[in-house]
Amino acid sequence: MRRILVLLLLLLARNPAVESATNERPNVVILLADDLGWRDLGCYDGPVNTPTIDSLAKGGTRFSHFYSGAAVCSPSRAVLLTGRAHVRSGIYSWINDHDQRSHLPTGEVTIAEVLQRNGYQTSHFGKWHLGLPSKQFPDKPVPSDHGFDYWFATGNNAQPSHLNPRNFIRNGKAVGELQGYACDLVVDEAISWLERHAKKDQPFFLNLWFHEPHAPLAAPAEIVKRYGDASNPANVYSGTIENTDLAIKRLIDKLHAIDKPENTLIIYSSDNGSYRADRVGELRGTKGSNYEGGIRVPGIFFWPNHIAPGKLESEPAGLVDLLPTLCNITETEVPAIHLDGTDLSPLFFSDGKIGGEAQRDASFERQQPLFWYLPLSGPAAAIRDGRFAMVAYRDGRLPKDDKAISQIKNQIAQRLRDQQIWDQETRGSTFEKQLFEGFRDSEAERLRGQFIRLNQFSESWIPKLKRTKFTRFELYDLQSDPSQKIDLAIREPLIHARMKSSLLKRLSSVSAEAFDWSSGASAPTREVTTLIHRFNSKYRSPFDAFAYMNRIPIEPEALENQMDLASRIESRLANQEGRVQIKLPLQMERKAYEGFKLAAGINAANNSCFSCHHLPALGYFNREAPVPSLRNRVLSRDQLKESLMSDVHEFTSLDAVTLDRLLAFIEALNDVPDNQFRPLILNATVLDTTGDTQ
Repeated sequence: MRRILVLLLLLLARNPAVESATNERPNVVILLADDLGWRDLGCYDGPVNTPTIDSLAKGGTRFSHFYSGAAVCSPSRAVLLTGRAHVRSGIYSWINDHDQRSHLPTGEVTIAEVLQRNGYQTSHFGKWHLGLPSKQFPDKPVPSDHGFDYWFATGNNAQPSHLNPRNFIRNGKAVGELQGYACDLVVDEAISWLERHAKKDQPFFLNLWFHEPHAPLAAPAEIVKRYGDASNPANVYSGTIENTDLAIKRLIDKLHAIDKPENTLIIYSSDNGSYRADRVGELRGTKGSNYEGGIRVPGIFFWPNHIAPGKLESEPAGLVDLLPTLCNITETEVPAIHLDGTDLSPLFFSDGKIGGEAQRDASFERQQPLFWYLPLSGPAAAIRDGRFAMVAYRDGRLPKDDKAISQIKNQIAQRLRDQQIWDQETRGSTFEKQLFEGFRDSEAERLRGQFIRLNQFSESWIPKLKRTKFTRFELYDLQSDPSQKIDLAIREPLIHARMKSSLLKRLSSVSAEAFDWSSGASAPTREVTTLIHRFNSKYRSPFDAFAYMNRIPIEPEALENQMDLASRIESRLANQEGRVQIKLPLQMERKAYEGFKLAAGINAANNSCFSCHHLPALGYFNREAPVPSLRNRVLSRDQLKESLMSDVHEFTSLDAVTLDRLLAFIEALNDVPDNQFRPLILNATVLDTTGDTQ
């Protein structure tokens, strides 16, 4: 793979006319809807007018079998960010910050963190729902603890509704009531960040999680009336989606105004299926269910000149795959932890290589089946392997207070009847559905809050859940039976046995790793230093830190000579300077960087010090007369000048500027103690190459 990428870089370096097809690291934008169904959008044969999202699907690849990370919000969002089953990180259900210790532990590695350490600016806008500090639990981490440089978020839903929310927080400070709809507010903030904070020479990761169409609902009247009477919640629901589509258009217009479309990858999806049964198509189940209707969602990838336009991809995929996929696309190292997702690049690029033909030309092999485990769901677990899906039910019931739950439901129903607003509150839906969508009546809504808290996950259940047994397993062929009506458990005993074994193996794996919040122990954390990769080298100098951070090639490929390597280095530096950035570690200044370019023969008529002083050792040990290593050498300026006054170095200019640069480069080759190496990277600075001529 590296050889092909090298050839591509060399070709592009010599041909500016094909700049739009480069494989430079793209900006990354993730757009996530909240409770959007598989059959809501126009491009998924839904009833809502969504021309902007439809255009992304038309111009990119749309998945027909794309899956959320879980059937409810918090777990799904954890899966998206980490590429891991949410129970591994101790997120068992949706999070209530006021009653639960649960949050995304800082021990988890997120997309934002891996991109941030690879030079990306990172930002989050919109719903968070992975834990924020509360009065009872003030020490919960915030988005900046998970790799986001800038954030503008709500802990859960927009309150009191999508209109004029009052619970946004910007970088840790409450904002107060805002005027407008939530989707417009988060897009406004994202556009402002792009204008004020995004640096042109640095790629960015923009993570935008909308609140719509999660209840409580609100949308502009002129949009809602296109779908019918505003008293019907289905019409308001549709209005929130169309309003979000309009907001997305403004964002995309801004993205394309500040950079070429081919330089930005846009991913669109939803955190789980819809709570409305009329918006999941023929699928079984809705939000909260591990049947297809609760977990299958839209999945759209848009990256012009890279990802094939107008393609419908039938390979099952999901939010769990985003982290490994983005690591490959952005040339970022995959975290050294267990991931449950798989790199989707082979579905987009020839042989899985960025810059390959924009068509699927390679076999894609999922390393482990798609898997879901939501303890409160019925069924509680599911697995997808090829065309088959299996769901499993827990043995026994969770210890909910069923009596209190029933009493609260009766109180709400009685309130609606007493106030003669039953039809007004349930028109176009049912009472059971409105318990999830919300009520206009304030007293009914207050009682609904109690109903929700009685149904929420209790962290005291975790020890028992870790010992859960599963007794009922259903098998479905999703190719012939997408509605999951025909259980094949008896008809296909071999497939049933294989998938049951695989499902139980997954359950055992995640349960063993799952954190127990009821234990009183501190949530898993991670030392910052573990984010820095110990690359395969025995050297620990500022130059080695520089080479690692900027992905400088240091060894020839097969059939490649030293001049080829020098050309490859030149291409890499041109790529960094031209679009991304040069990162300089501590103890390596601009002068040392310029000395490295001189040593590499850049702008020096193809003469390279590295023809003899081979990287990475910077000494040639495979010849009769060994060339002294440049590493860990103490040279004065006069000693360096004398050593360069030889026939071998006749190509080297001995002017004062050249000497100073080469001396600075050699000094950057002095090793530091191992415990000082990581700080070189963590405290690196960005070199401004604007206006440089060499």
